[in-house]
Amino acid sequence: MKMKNTFFTLVVVLISLNLGLAQVGIGTTIPDESAELELQSTEKGFLPPRLTTAQRDDNIVNPAEGLTIYNTDQKCLNVYVGLGWRNLCAVVGANDVVNPQTGKIWMDRNLGATQVAIALDDADAYGDLYQWGRTADGHEKRNSPTYSAVLSTDGVSNFNNDPANAWDGEFILRDSGANNWVDPSVSGVDNLWQGVNSANNPCPTGYRVPSEAELNAERLSWSSNNAAGAYASPLKLPVAGSRRRLNGGFFYVGFFGRYWCSTVSGADARRLGFKGSGGSMGSRNRANGLSVRCLKD
Repeated sequence: MKMKNTFFTLVVVLISLNLGLAQVGIGTTIPDESAELELQSTEKGFLPPRLTTAQRDDNIVNPAEGLTIYNTDQKCLNVYVGLGWRNLCAVVGANDVVNPQTGKIWMDRNLGATQVAIALDDADAYGDLYQWGRTADGHEKRNSPTYSAVLSTDGVSNFNNDPANAWDGEFILRDSGANNWVDPSVSGVDNLWQGVNSANNPCPTGYRVPSEAELNAERLSWSSNNAAGAYASPLKLPVAGSRRRLNGGFFYVGFFGRYWCSTVSGADARRLGFKGSGGSMGSRNRANGLSVRCLKD
């Protein structure tokens, strides 16, 4: 019976399309007037095509504006917007904000945040915590599971975001070596966040992780060099805390702000840090989880 119903629905859709009918309903006989196609169900969802980033870029030629897929690397819907693919998880509700002193254009919230900060310690504005150089594969979520790296030298053996990897979507723990999440001898590890076209750029299309000079210029424009100044700035940076490389636990959420730069420093990467008593640029082990604020390229 189920097969017959499915076949009947398919026939109805095909006939409707051939006859040029204005609307099609699946699960409903009265589709909404604004919809060309409406699906209704209390038991099932809509499943779009599922592709990796490589499959999307290599196999879809001349995508139509509005084309939608599910990206299995990013674990999020992607929509083609004419200039490139947009990761909807990273940009839901986000807008641009300009600092008139630096002239730079930024996203108005941290990656993963649901809103612009309305207070220095606004939890809804904290967003995600990324390990430096990793893409938005799910590891950045504050409730993501942890993975104990087993490579004897340092971290995992590669940085490819393949769902087949045991660590895909998991926060990689490091307590030895250079404290990177990936083997530093692998070619390209220093370039993972260098520019909009970098291998693992976590930002939406047209945005990138800022350099140390760019993020420091924002700090120097604050009314005070501390957490209060960070929040009072056009970027309204909250004290989102960080995540420890040792055990995946959290560090001073609601008290410290730590934001990655794309700039590397030896085995570490540069970061902006601030708290109630001051702010500065410094270095952190790349396996730590820090906030990301994207800069428009």
